[in-house]
Amino acid sequence: MENKKFSLLKMIRNFFKLIWKLIKPALTVAKPSLIAIGFGLLIGLIIMLIFDARDAFPALITLLLGGFNGGIKGIGDTLYMAAPIILTGLAVAFAFKTGLFNIGASGQMMVGAYVAIHVGVKWGFLGGFHWFVALLLGMLAGAVWGLIPGLLKALSNVNEVVASIMMNYIAGHIIILLIRNNVFNVNYSRSLNIMRSAQLPMLTSIFPGSTANIGIILVVLIVIATHYVIHKTTLGFQLRASGFSIAGSKYAGMNTKANIITAMTISGMFAGMAGAVAFLVVGKNIGTSFEIFPQGFDGISVALLGLGEPIGALLAGLFLANIRMGGYYMQLYSFVPQIIDMVIAVIIYVTAISVALQTIFKLYGERFREWRQNRKEKGADK
Repeated sequence: MENKKFSLLKMIRNFFKLIWKLIKPALTVAKPSLIAIGFGLLIGLIIMLIFDARDAFPALITLLLGGFNGGIKGIGDTLYMAAPIILTGLAVAFAFKTGLFNIGASGQMMVGAYVAIHVGVKWGFLGGFHWFVALLLGMLAGAVWGLIPGLLKALSNVNEVVASIMMNYIAGHIIILLIRNNVFNVNYSRSLNIMRSAQLPMLTSIFPGSTANIGIILVVLIVIATHYVIHKTTLGFQLRASGFSIAGSKYAGMNTKANIITAMTISGMFAGMAGAVAFLVVGKNIGTSFEIFPQGFDGISVALLGLGEPIGALLAGLFLANIRMGGYYMQLYSFVPQIIDMVIAVIIYVTAISVALQTIFKLYGERFREWRQNRKEKGADK
């Protein structure tokens, strides 16, 4: 009996050793992001303790549970919210690979959203292909909007940050004009509802009552494909080489200008898809007052937190959407959802200095281990 018990414990221990061996490399890579998330949540907890100590810990748990607070419906809504955030994060991360900073994901998303809505309202003759064409043209519109700063950078060395952020404002004003002239709902001062045939297939059978659709499935497939392209293809190698050193890439015979244009175009395509995925749902409309889509700037946070990797953007986007949904449920307590913005801001700042923090932890960790070892040795001598 004792031998059987010992064998069972050994099997359990070996199983956990195997799991740890598998996840250890991933945890090592994700360490900067995990440190940043920990600091962000700690600062958020401190702020909540200052304002309402009694509800601080329950509110923090609610924040971490996010969409799970709402059951199956809440999870579905979180996945719907996550899809465009992941895509804009992927857009920014993809540009990072070529050493570019695409801060125009919001504008590319707006253009993609408008084109998708326009097709969804006007092109009912497409029948069963309606939603597919609306999604495809939304992606194409975002690609064209990303191509413009890419061309300016490649041909005239115009800073892509300045060019892409100005394109955000141009997109914001143009889509207001287009909505008022093409798909305007006079009674509600917003775009008309798309036709049912243009709506992305919903996942209500899995997540009843939620807004979840196949967008999240498409996003996962896009992330996997992008990861493969970046790390396993010649195009990906050239993009990464250009991002590491443009001068070295030129010396190696690579067409760096083409790489810049390609990266910005594909980046814009992802952001355009984000707009289409977000608004190809009946009842989701664009207003006629000027506003920059916040998901585009969330994409910057996702790309940084995901360490510039497609898989990282997927995980970071899911995390960000979950705590944003948690911020909505936090209103059950005495806290406002805006506290999430503070938490996210801290996470991004800490991500930027995470390498320094790791060095500090390593240094003091070694000193702590030496101190403990000395104490043990002194205790043994006594």
